[in-house]
Amino acid sequence: MRRLGAELRSRPKLRRRRFQLLSVSPEDPVKLGLVTSLARPGGNATGINFFTAEVNAKRLGLLRELVPAAVRVAMLMNPSNTLNTSSTLTEVEPAARGMGLQIQIFNASTSREIDAAFAALVPARPDALFVAPDGFFTSRRVQLAALAARHALPATYSVRDFVEVGGLTSYGASLTDAYRQLGVFTGRILKGAKPADLPVVQSTKFELVINAQIARMLGLTVPDKLLATADEVIE
Repeated sequence: MRRLGAELRSRPKLRRRRFQLLSVSPEDPVKLGLVTSLARPGGNATGINFFTAEVNAKRLGLLRELVPAAVRVAMLMNPSNTLNTSSTLTEVEPAARGMGLQIQIFNASTSREIDAAFAALVPARPDALFVAPDGFFTSRRVQLAALAARHALPATYSVRDFVEVGGLTSYGASLTDAYRQLGVFTGRILKGAKPADLPVVQSTKFELVINAQIARMLGLTVPDKLLATADEVIE
């Protein structure tokens, strides 16, 4: 870390113009207007694009396998994240119809609104909960996992951070792998590569994580198929 800092101080132009736009993004950087295209970013922006909304249909299917009797699924979304909300709905709604699932949407953009959303969704007696991918929700993962456990509600999340604090299951791009790739980009730029010449890399490693202890607490039997394909089963 000290060597990297010293090199950046000796190359202020590199620090100012290149590193500020080298990042990991859960959204499509082309749609966000950060790059011209994934293959040819242009300007001073490049980085790693890890999928979130694009794998939501798969995540819903895995939830259905874990809770096969589910019919009604509550979906928690952050309405202030309009782009992510739109892409998530585009993926989830048709997938739910194909599985014969009924989706009921609940919104929350603050900690208090999360409490209010659970107060509203619990009386609706959903069979499971689908938490949309969102940075705010990740920051409130302990609150969300605790509420789901308190109300005995099987819930699925987009990243493993939720499962590590007591959530049932997650499926999504590996953030560890995404940041590893970001480190590779950092090294290439330090050696003189221009961000405009580095194609945006899309995540190819996805991980399924299951908390077996929470599954038992909820009275769920994790299918052997999921146990065999899970990247990690937390006991």
